[in-house]
Amino acid sequence: MTLLKIIQKHLKVTTFFISLFCVSSLEATKTIGITQIVDHPSLNAIREGILEGLAKEGFVDGKNLTVIYENAQGNPTTAAQIAQKFAGLQLDVIIPISTPSAQTIVQQIKKTPIIFAAISDPLSAKIVSSLTHPGENVTGVADIPPLQEQLNFMETCIPHLKTLGVVYNPGEVNNVSFLKELRRLAHKKQIKIVVAAAPKSADVNAAAKSIVSKVDAIFIGNDNTVVSGLEPLIKVSLDANKPLFVSDPDSVNRGAFAAYAYDQRQIGQQVGKMVVEVLKGKNPGDIPVETPKDLKVTINPKTAEKIKVTCAITR
Repeated sequence: MTLLKIIQKHLKVTTFFISLFCVSSLEATKTIGITQIVDHPSLNAIREGILEGLAKEGFVDGKNLTVIYENAQGNPTTAAQIAQKFAGLQLDVIIPISTPSAQTIVQQIKKTPIIFAAISDPLSAKIVSSLTHPGENVTGVADIPPLQEQLNFMETCIPHLKTLGVVYNPGEVNNVSFLKELRRLAHKKQIKIVVAAAPKSADVNAAAKSIVSKVDAIFIGNDNTVVSGLEPLIKVSLDANKPLFVSDPDSVNRGAFAAYAYDQRQIGQQVGKMVVEVLKGKNPGDIPVETPKDLKVTINPKTAEKIKVTCAITR
């Protein structure tokens, strides 16, 4: 073998290993930031679903993916600080879970791709200006409440439903739009909506007590404040033998009566697939905002037995 051929052979081998190293390094550099406004089972299920969705597509935390996770513990100031921290990091994608977290991220970060989750009304929240053509660096999955279907479901459980109580945090913009649409749809069914404000989780107990005797049932939407302080509301409704309808299956597992809602873990998996598209080079602004795929009924049998309510569900 001539000297030239030996050199050429070694160059090919060296080039091969350099290419392998570069590909391996590229995979290892994928870093995402996840932030959520508060710790409660529904948002946690979404976060877990995101990681599952990423893993199914080959991006595994601790192998070729680094995940930086921050929780604002219900504090808007902390949420803003987390956004500032993420702005200073070299992240490939940022995933805000919940409206308050997404608002602070979108306000401060204009270039890094953002894929949101658990936002009921991304238009009113000014997260995106269009659902079909979000543009810029933001898209995600909007869990727009299926209020018509939820009201129909409640009537299968309580045919005499005339007054429906709602405990909500008026400080979250998604709750304002939720309540406006709920009132519109309930008016068509001649159902009166009775509201009680709970600006903080600590206010949920007093809010529930203020309306439970005035209503046939209580309903909460995707309200982070109320869901994070759900146990007092469950107790008030159980003590009064009033059904508590919720907008996520995890709250049913905690003791609420029933939900006709989207599966939070599946929402997370859906978000995870969108993140993979962006990690592979797609511009988030070119990806339409998605909505969850399937609704399902979840009923807590112990609660149903205690309050003596059954639902005439037809398939």
